[in-house]
Amino acid sequence: MDLAQEITQLLYQIMPSAERQGLYVSDVNLPQVSCVMPFKASQLRPGNTLSGPTMMALADVCMYALVLAIDERQTMAVTQDFQIHFLSRPEPHDLVGTATALKIGRRSMVMRVDLYSGERLVAHATGSYALAKMDEVDQ
Repeated sequence: MDLAQEITQLLYQIMPSAERQGLYVSDVNLPQVSCVMPFKASQLRPGNTLSGPTMMALADVCMYALVLAIDERQTMAVTQDFQIHFLSRPEPHDLVGTATALKIGRRSMVMRVDLYSGERLVAHATGSYALAKMDEVDQ
């Protein structure tokens, strides 16, 4: 099993909603992780476009997957802040997100995520995750 599959399985254990959505980690090439959220009609909003909450969910899960890819013990890491810019109207296709670590510290990790619908960049997010103290993780 490669690292992308391992992180996908870990996500499914921690976040059963990720498995229900069919979301998976497609590639790990640190300091980047790419995830795919398969298209479902329930993700649409009026205008036949993917909803903002769908894109926000993928961006946040991409960041969490990156944290786990860097240190699988960080299951207790949590979103510390999150900002998203919707750039263009996403078509009803699978969404692909690529998260990149910008700064990895002892207490937090700062990341950016680019979201694509097909080949088109549809959103850009930035955020950080608060990391668990390693002495708490090792217990």
